[in-house]
Amino acid sequence: MHQRIHVCVDFDGTITLEDSTKKLLTLYADRAWTTVEDRWESGLIDARKCLTEQIDLLNITPEEYDRFAHSLRIDPAFLTFVKRCEKSGVGVTIVSDGLDRTIAAVLKKAGLDHLKFWSNKLEWRGSKWHVHFPGSREGCSSFSANCKCQFAESADDTLQVLIGDGRSDFCIAERCDLVFAKDALIHYCRTNGINHIPISGFTDVNQLFSKMLTPNLAPSNQ
Repeated sequence: MHQRIHVCVDFDGTITLEDSTKKLLTLYADRAWTTVEDRWESGLIDARKCLTEQIDLLNITPEEYDRFAHSLRIDPAFLTFVKRCEKSGVGVTIVSDGLDRTIAAVLKKAGLDHLKFWSNKLEWRGSKWHVHFPGSREGCSSFSANCKCQFAESADDTLQVLIGDGRSDFCIAERCDLVFAKDALIHYCRTNGINHIPISGFTDVNQLFSKMLTPNLAPSNQ
């Protein structure tokens, strides 16, 4: 029996109700960002080059950016999840292939700015935005700019849990004991035989979380 639980949680589409970076680009970037996205999805460029080129197409001031970030909605049940984890001594870390400025603003608005998160770094330099990739790793199987698998705890006495939804979660899903999966991550887990529980949001997670270590909970690999 594991003695500790550590949970890594994706941000875009998992904590938030939509992909914040895609919404940012849709609203405030030159339409050419979609061509860059197509090149990445086709495997012609990696995630770092994709995001670098897309951020270069942004036309938004820091003040406008912060107003945008504060307009983003999160899954209301995430607040309950965090409180339950903190009460039970369960560690929670947010791991994202998105942008730190967005995440910090959203968490602060929700009163959750004490949570630790790892993401790509966005910087305003006078008149342009620049993005940095402190979590980048060559050979990442999810082809992400911020490789998430490095943030999974590997101690034998820790049950490592992931809650995620998409491509940037593929690599870390392979290193976790249990995955709560949405959308594309469900298909990936099924295809690769990864223990997972399909969810639609944190309401499902909250209903299942208290039973996570009981023998009658059978994660799916079908």
